[in-house]
Amino acid sequence: MNAPVPHLEFLAAADAEAALAEIAAMLQAGSIIPYLGAGVAALAQAAVPTTPEALAAFFATKVALPKRAKGNAWASAQHIESYKHRSTVTALMAEAFSAPVPPTALHRHLAALPLPLIVDAWYDGAMRAALAGRGDWGEVQGISRAGIGEDRWYRFYDGSGTEADRAAASAWTTILYKPHGGVTPAKNFLISDADYVEVLTEIDIQTPIPDVIKDRRTNRGFVFLGCRFNDQMLRTYARQITKRSSTRHYVVLEPDALSRNELRFLAEQGLTPIAMSLPRAAEILAG
Repeated sequence: MNAPVPHLEFLAAADAEAALAEIAAMLQAGSIIPYLGAGVAALAQAAVPTTPEALAAFFATKVALPKRAKGNAWASAQHIESYKHRSTVTALMAEAFSAPVPPTALHRHLAALPLPLIVDAWYDGAMRAALAGRGDWGEVQGISRAGIGEDRWYRFYDGSGTEADRAAASAWTTILYKPHGGVTPAKNFLISDADYVEVLTEIDIQTPIPDVIKDRRTNRGFVFLGCRFNDQMLRTYARQITKRSSTRHYVVLEPDALSRNELRFLAEQGLTPIAMSLPRAAEILAG
């Protein structure tokens, strides 16, 4: 029997605008961490997939997929990896995200702030491009362990794209955290089911999350922008990345689009939902 859908109080109209103005001030102060989903890349209207479903559709144009994999990006990638090769998955992901995504006003605004941490949960390079003019930042990317022969979950890169180490990362003013990897600078992608089996086995004890990320989330809240939680894997990542941070978190979304599982997730995690379109929220946050 399905559990009842919890009742949530959405901030709307004037209350939503006031909350976004407060979040904008918290971003300026570095007391809240932006967590960017695929929807933020969609604001740029670039020629890349901007939902997991669109990414699955791209895979379907390249490889004949079984019915069970169609519409699911992770299952599609797993089928390709199993019947073609891991290198084929990487090549297709690089092709899917080959068009540069120009930074939006929101990306540029966030890049201008001395934020300790920015989480970007999609594969495009817009946030890296926005940060490029600064010399005091670097990036941590989740990596697939398929075929690398290393006991590592992530890699560090400085602003030029050169691989760095954890000692250098601790000195960066701003860290861009790409938990699923990204097309730039080195085409690291977590995308297949096999990639996530290993991570999800360990993520509850936080091993795949770098210590520098754990340190910087302490006593800070999160604001989720352009994120959906309609897949268990997406919910798990959001839950584990925000673990042991502040209890004050916000999410910008349009209520009519939410599934029952998403509503339950918002309630379970204590996220304050702000009922507003992403373009309008981005406009307020970017000033």
